[in-house]
Amino acid sequence: MKNHHRLISLIFNTPQLIREDVLDMAVHWANQAMNLNIINVHGATAQHEGAETQAVSPSEQRLQAAQDTGVYVLPVHGVLVSRNTHLDPCYSMTSYEEIRGMLNVALNDPSVEHIVLDIDSPGGSTQGCFELVDDIYGTRAIKPITAISNFGAYSAGFAIASAATNLIVSRSSGVGSVGVIARHIDLSKRHEQQGIKITSIFAGARKDDLATHSPLTEEAGQWLSDLVNSHYETFTETVARNRGMSVSSVKATEAGVFFGAKAVELGFADSVESPQIAVNRIAAEVAKKRASTPKKSSVATRAAAIEIQNRI
Repeated sequence: MKNHHRLISLIFNTPQLIREDVLDMAVHWANQAMNLNIINVHGATAQHEGAETQAVSPSEQRLQAAQDTGVYVLPVHGVLVSRNTHLDPCYSMTSYEEIRGMLNVALNDPSVEHIVLDIDSPGGSTQGCFELVDDIYGTRAIKPITAISNFGAYSAGFAIASAATNLIVSRSSGVGSVGVIARHIDLSKRHEQQGIKITSIFAGARKDDLATHSPLTEEAGQWLSDLVNSHYETFTETVARNRGMSVSSVKATEAGVFFGAKAVELGFADSVESPQIAVNRIAAEVAKKRASTPKKSSVATRAAAIEIQNRI
């Protein structure tokens, strides 16, 4: 139970940039965890270990591949959280902190000429998301960044994708869900049935807001609603800026998700192309550019690296 407190605090009473069905699964998990009826995760663990062996390589290996091809493929997979300390080994997660670290590695290496964001995420936490999105939006002036929905870039995942220079979807991959959601859980009836009475002693009228041992008060509900709406305004304005759209047209999507050509039609993507073909094409374009460009001297290469680092 105590090992799950951190994850539970990330699920309830905080705005989320995540698909509702994924949040429902998280709520279901938290309900079982708080009752000490932990889900058997052996199957999920085995799947994660297999995926880790296949998809998650050491940073040195990823950078070496990028240096060979000039293309740095940056994975944005699973639920998105603010810090590496929030990651759980039994769940597919990526932290904004980790993404920023990989982005800086790619930017600082002069041999990396193109960054590809390989995105397969239902979204995640608002905390830290928009700061990372602003960083990506700013760095596309330094190096081209292509986001590929492989095969879903939703909510926070779409916020990240929208900041890229170019956004690619396949016929079956989706983007969107520009919305914000928050959940509060009220366990007071269950506690009453179990003969449990919880008394909070606190100072400051709002200190006990959003507590799970009592019904949601009108004031607390209004505060949470205002917070959700504030994040929604930031989300829609950010996507509108990134994609060159009006805020009203972004809001008109009503947090819907869109696939293939429909995503391009709405302005949420730039082209339809399968993920592997897109990566191969970008690598071929970089190779062609390298072949036609005289090699820089080691002094010039180091100077370019220093310039890039100073601009971050």
